Formats: sequence, C-alpha cells, structure tokens
Amino acid sequence: MTIARNAAAPRAGSHSAERAIDRFGRIERPALDYTPEVAEATAPIYEKVRHIVPAIEWPVLAPTIHAINRLKKERNAVVLAHNYMTPDIFHGVADIVGDSLQLAIEATRTDADIIIQCGVHFMAETSKILSPEKTVLIPDMHAGCSLAESITAEDVRGLRQRNPGVPIITYVNTSADVKAECDICCTSSNALQVVESFGADRVFLIPDKYLAANVGNKTDVEVLVWDGACEVHERFTAEELRDYRRIDPGVKIIAHPECPPEVVAEADFAGSTAHMIDWVKTEQPKKVMMITECSMADNVASETPDVEFVRPCNLCPHMKRITLTKILDSLVEMKEEVTVDPVVAEKARVAVERMINLKS
Repeated sequence: MTIARNAAAPRAGSHSAERAIDRFGRIERPALDYTPEVAEATAPIYEKVRHIVPAIEWPVLAPTIHAINRLKKERNAVVLAHNYMTPDIFHGVADIVGDSLQLAIEATRTDADIIIQCGVHFMAETSKILSPEKTVLIPDMHAGCSLAESITAEDVRGLRQRNPGVPIITYVNTSADVKAECDICCTSSNALQVVESFGADRVFLIPDKYLAANVGNKTDVEVLVWDGACEVHERFTAEELRDYRRIDPGVKIIAHPECPPEVVAEADFAGSTAHMIDWVKTEQPKKVMMITECSMADNVASETPDVEFVRPCNLCPHMKRITLTKILDSLVEMKEEVTVDPVVAEKARVAVERMINLKS
C-alpha cells in the first residue's frame, strides 16, 4: 500500500545565532597560515588520509583543521560527524563519528557545552532532543534531507485518522515534528525488530518506501509505506550493479537498505551504515563496491588500506553543504543554533527512547 506524498512543510525550530553569541561570546577568528607548527600538529591526521587527500591539498586544509581543533577546546565543544562527511572533516576534526542516532546518543555522554552537528538538519534536532541542556549548532542551516522533507507532522496525523489502531514507526531520518507524532523510531539496522515488536498484523514504516519494502520482504507483518525516498540511494539501479559485475566478476557489492529492493537483491550483503562498515573490516574483501553515499567509501577506505574500493559515486548535496570553513564559522560566530519546541521535543524523545530501550 502506497500513500501519496504531500508537499513538505517549511522547517521550523531554529533561532537566530545571536542567542548563542550572547551566551558564549565572540572569539577572534584565527589566522590560517600553514606554519611549521601547523604542519607538525596535523601530521598524524594526514597519515590517516594520505591515500585519499592529495599532498598538494593538505597545506590548504591543515590550517583550518588545526584552528577548529584548538577552538573546540576553548569553546568546550564536540564535533559530531556523520559517515557521509568528507575525509577532512571525518578524520580531521570529528570527536564522534557514526550514523545519525549513534552520534546523538554518544553526544549525551560528553561534558561538552556545545555540539557542532556535521550532518543534516534532522540529525541536529535529534541531538537537541536527547541533549536539551546543550547548545546545538549546525554549520549550514540549509543542510536538509529529501527523505525527511517528504513527510510532515500533519501527514502523520492524517495517517492515524484514516488508519485507526495501526502502529506508526518512523525512521530516524525525520524531523522532530514527525517523530513526535509517531509511536516509535527505528534505524535501518533495527527496523525489522521494531516492526515485529508490536505483535500487530499491520504497521506503517515511514517515510522511506524502500526501507519499508526491504523490511516487508523479511517479515509476515504487512508493512505499509509512505512515498518517500533518499535521493542518493534511489538513483542506484539493479542493471547498474549487474553491469559492474560483468566488468569485474570478483567485486563484492554491499548495499544500504534505503536502496530499491531490486538493488538490494543484487548485492552480496545489505545492511545499515554501521553494518556495512563492520562487514568490510571483518571480511576484508580484495575489492568492494559500497552502494551508498560517496564519502562513506572514502572514510572506510582510510581504515582498510588493503581493500580496493570501486566507487559508483552518488553524492548527497545536502551533506556536502557542511565544510571545514563553515565548521570554523560555527565555532567563531556560534551559528547556526538549532532548537526544538519543548513540547515537541518531549513527545519526540519518547519515540526515540522507546526504540533505544527496546529489548532484543
């Protein structure tokens, strides 16, 4: 069953940067010269990315990386970097890396006053929901998500009205407003467990129609879907994967469950971001193709130098709005601050915590 997609509502819940500036104050913008001190301090970082980042680029990147790492300590800030961040961010300035929910959970365990969310807007909202006492900044407020913006809180209320009694599960890749209207959240790694936890004959799994279809193929529960999709993963095709195999029969293909079911069916392994990374590290294939966002392959490649990566590249334009320069701007100018209405946050927190507390 497919429910028609409605137009996305404008994103809400952000305040002007002045509030954070008032609380923490402005600091002087550092000089960005490639000095011997900067070269020495950043040398260990470059060793991690040297086969990803050309040496000629490092003198341009290193001063900003060095400045960010110094200002993080001055601000008592922590940088959260999603797996889709570029290697200079992921390996250069991140304190915590992982998928969106993992980042938000780990951030609650730090004593930082400030969270710099290197990802997209719904991730910053989730961090704020789980760490309401912390100041959450996103380097670019326009870093959105096609999947999160495919559904609104009003849409969820409409689903409930038309389908009374049917549990509604939301993927974590949704806004705080949507989470607040749902019964429970899920990730791509635990979606099947969450679907079957209700003991119901039918459930909604929103908003990713491909994740819902892939989960539906593994369970007797009828999984009802919403017509949303990730613009990165939906562009992969099964024919494309078969062409790659014909060219190189020895390549191992691993795919994310946000891809269409026919793409997942062609893969040697399908799993969440974390499971894909673990698979590469454990299996150590001679050659692998990761059917997901480009930068994730770059970041995993730096940790598995003996594995050759074939990169069928689909970039996320929203993730790529986050840059080193914008992260530095966030630390200097305390922008852009992300807030969530307390009433919405409390309801959304319930949905997230139900998932976290779900027993295996």
